[in-house]
Amino acid sequence: MINTSCLKPCLLLALLLLAACASRTPAPVTPESTPDPSTTVDHSERYTIDQDRAPTMPLDPDAIREVIPVPETRTIAGNFSPYTVNGRTYEVMASELGYEDTGVASWYGEKFHGHHTSNGEIFDMYQISAAHRYLPIPSYLRVTNLENQRSILVRVNDRGPFHSERIVDLSYAAAWKLGFSDQGTARVHLEAIVPGPEDQEIPQARQQMAAGGGGEYLQVGAFGSRQAAERQVQRVQDMTTRPVFIRSVETDNAGQNFYRVRVGPISDSAELDRITEAMLDADLGRPLVVTE
Repeated sequence: MINTSCLKPCLLLALLLLAACASRTPAPVTPESTPDPSTTVDHSERYTIDQDRAPTMPLDPDAIREVIPVPETRTIAGNFSPYTVNGRTYEVMASELGYEDTGVASWYGEKFHGHHTSNGEIFDMYQISAAHRYLPIPSYLRVTNLENQRSILVRVNDRGPFHSERIVDLSYAAAWKLGFSDQGTARVHLEAIVPGPEDQEIPQARQQMAAGGGGEYLQVGAFGSRQAAERQVQRVQDMTTRPVFIRSVETDNAGQNFYRVRVGPISDSAELDRITEAMLDADLGRPLVVTE
C-alpha cells in the first residue's frame, strides 16, 4: 500500500534535483577568435563570460610593447589547412608576400584574455596582436586606421574574425593604439610586412644592451608620414652598416603621427661622429644622440 503522506515531499525533491541538473548545463558560446579551429573543441565551458568587453582594469600605455618584425620559424601550430569553423572551410595562405586588403577591423578583449591563441600562445589584451583567417602564423601586418590615418605594426598569432564583413580582429591594446577601442570597429588598410635579416639585427642589438653591452642611438629624423620616414631610412642605410629603423609612432595632442628614424645601437663615439659628419655632408641635418 502506498504511503500518500510522503508523496508530495518526494515529488518536490525530484523536481528540485531535476532543476539543479538543468542549471549546470551552460549555453553554448561561439568565440569570435577560436584557438586551433582545425580540431573539434567544445567551447561551452571555455570562457567565463558570454559577451566580450573592454578591460575592467585600466590600460597602461607605457606598458604596451612595440611590435618589431623578425624572421620566425613557422610550425603546424596555428597553420592547419584547410580548417572549418561554424560550417565554413578556410585555407591558410602559403605566403603573406604581397598581401594587402581594405575592410573592417574589430577587436577582442577580456573574454579571451589569458586563453590560448591558435598557435598556443597566451592572448594578452593589454599587448598588440591580431587574428586573421588566412595569413600564415606568425606573420606581421601594418594596420592603418583609414578614419584617422594612425598606423601600427601587429603580429598575427590567432585565427578570426569569423564574420564575413570583417577582415581582421585586433587585440584591445592594438585597437586603442589605432584610436577605435571605444567604437568597436573601424575601416582599415592591411599590408603584410615580411621581415628580412636586418630586422633580426635590431632585437639582437637590444638584447646586447639589456645584457650590459651598452651603446647609444642616432635619431636621424622625425617625420609626419611613414613614407617620408622610409625614404630617410633608405638614404641613411648607405652611410652605415648599423641597423637603421623606424623606432616608433608617436601621436601628439592634435592627433599628428610622428615616425622616428634611428641608427644603432652604437657604442663607439668615433662612429657616432663619422655618421653625423656623413649626414651633414649629405645635407640630411644633424642627428641627435639618444638612449633607448
